[in-house]
Amino acid sequence: MKKDTAVTHAGRDPARFDGVVNTPAYRASTVIFPTVADLKAAHGKKYETTYYGRYGTPTTQSLEAAVAEIEGATHCAATSSGMGAIAGALLSFLKAGDHLLMVDTVYWPTRRFCNDFLKRFGVETTYYDPLIGAGIAELMRPETKIVFCEAPGSQTFEMQDIPAIAAAAHAGGALVLLDNTWASPLYFQPFDKGVDISIQAGTKYIVGHSDAMLGTISTVEKEQFLTIKDTLGSFGYATGSEEAYLGLRGLRTLSARLERHQRSALTIAQWLLDQPEVAKVLYPALPGDPGHAIWKRDFSGASGLFGVLLNPAPEERVTAMLDGMTHFLMGYSWGGYESLMIPTHTSIDRTATQWTHDGPSVRLHIGLEDPEDLITDLRAGFDRLSGKA
Repeated sequence: MKKDTAVTHAGRDPARFDGVVNTPAYRASTVIFPTVADLKAAHGKKYETTYYGRYGTPTTQSLEAAVAEIEGATHCAATSSGMGAIAGALLSFLKAGDHLLMVDTVYWPTRRFCNDFLKRFGVETTYYDPLIGAGIAELMRPETKIVFCEAPGSQTFEMQDIPAIAAAAHAGGALVLLDNTWASPLYFQPFDKGVDISIQAGTKYIVGHSDAMLGTISTVEKEQFLTIKDTLGSFGYATGSEEAYLGLRGLRTLSARLERHQRSALTIAQWLLDQPEVAKVLYPALPGDPGHAIWKRDFSGASGLFGVLLNPAPEERVTAMLDGMTHFLMGYSWGGYESLMIPTHTSIDRTATQWTHDGPSVRLHIGLEDPEDLITDLRAGFDRLSGKA
């Protein structure tokens, strides 16, 4: 199936549910078995059937099957949040004494998880330059078990050469894990590029409406899937039935929403390039972006999330700009129908590479509003920033 068709039909089985189009929300903890034999048989295939609520229900299994098909995987495990997916994936394949190579532009909660949690349990993390490509081979050690990627990078949007990194990582005996949230399962096919484990914050584009927490972990290897499911079950990472249902519902419109997000984001990003208050736009889909060639080679589209570097301005004017926005709301996460803007200049954290910019910076998520209204809102904000209003 083509992708537009897959997001509409993948994971659905109306005949199983009396013709209901979308798999119903199964609110289940205890599942009853008529005989001891049935109880034992279910335990042996607890990830394939309805055995206990924490391990999955028809709702979560439908979501997992759909995400796996769209992302090009054979197996998927749903979790209670994007951070739960990141933590669950890392903990599935790391133990005390192991070494992790983590991209320096990673999502800051992932950095915190590595620096605090993994360190306490004897896992060493080395951060690497996102532009390193095949040079990652020089950082590999015998104890390196995972190379973690995120493309583009969080907040600063550098593109990674995933195929080159994956080839070097595999030569050194390491798994490649990727945070694929920005592109969604539609715009980047990770397993075609050498990725072993793909992670998504389904809270963002899969749910798509800013009303549920969700994460997914996909793989093409059954043994890896079983390891992940065992880890998630041991930590109690369970996906709620309502959240899985909302993920399925959101998935059905993913293609239409992403197309609109991308089209509007490109319109606004190109407008921003000509504004005197803007020093640089960080968006790989723009032809002048340093990562554009890799994006064009490896990705089939871009999402609505990008960064903007502003020319130097007093802090109080930056605050006035943000506080007065009408359509761009301030709030964490992204991927919903609404446009968002948050300041980022104090939260960009680098240890392997250097990030310098003299002015403030913001991260924009372009929602589904009319781009002309968003541009009007931005122009008024820039007038406050420059002291004209």
